[in-house]
Amino acid sequence: MIRIELLKLTTIRMFYLLLGSAAGITALFSILEAALSGGVGKNKPAAVYTVSGFHSVASGGIWAMIFAAVLGVTIATGESRFHTATLTYLAVPARGKVLAAKIAVGAIAGALFTLTGFVISFGSAIGFVLGRGHRIPVSALELARLGGGYLLAGALMAVVGVCAGALVKSQLAAIVGVLVWATIIESVIGGLYHPIWPYLPYTAVSTIAGIPIGGAAFGPAHGGSDGTPLPVFAAAAVVAALAAVFAAVASRTTLREDIT
Repeated sequence: MIRIELLKLTTIRMFYLLLGSAAGITALFSILEAALSGGVGKNKPAAVYTVSGFHSVASGGIWAMIFAAVLGVTIATGESRFHTATLTYLAVPARGKVLAAKIAVGAIAGALFTLTGFVISFGSAIGFVLGRGHRIPVSALELARLGGGYLLAGALMAVVGVCAGALVKSQLAAIVGVLVWATIIESVIGGLYHPIWPYLPYTAVSTIAGIPIGGAAFGPAHGGSDGTPLPVFAAAAVVAALAAVFAAVASRTTLREDIT
């Protein structure tokens, strides 16, 4: 079933469109951040050859995480959009197993998305540092640790997307919900109520990737907290629990609905 779901995913254009969009936006923002770093002015980012400046440029990979969640939604809702759910459930009547296969494929594809974002964002930071004649301010071990965090973050974001899509079923509504939550609602809630910010799902995922609280926020809340992030395993548990709740509710509601 996982092999079939992978075949479905890799034979539709949406997968490559989302991956290309994630790569392009990540490259754009990472390069712009690096080019502006070290300039004169209060709002200019720190020099890219400093630890804070390096991580600021490398945080461009947050876009790949958001696109991983969107991809997860398309994996779950594609059956409804293209009216293939009837054939799928005739072949595999146990709908929970179908959802489990989609979750597994979403985790794999999400990790691929954030691996791409990691390579582009950190590659941009490293390129600018070396191009300006400086040494890379973080160790190879730290880069490897951050790379692992990006892989886990992408897998979790995609799994949440799959489970949310299975619950909502409407592809457009689920995608809009994911984007609005990540770019607006969570930034507003986190900016207003700092103590709960580390427990919000998108923030928890971004801290797994080594991005400080507020570093992945948008608007006025961007970089607006000096709070303590959750430990990696605790953050992963928070996001996994959310996905499990979505999956459990979907299994008792939308997955049982008549599709004929």
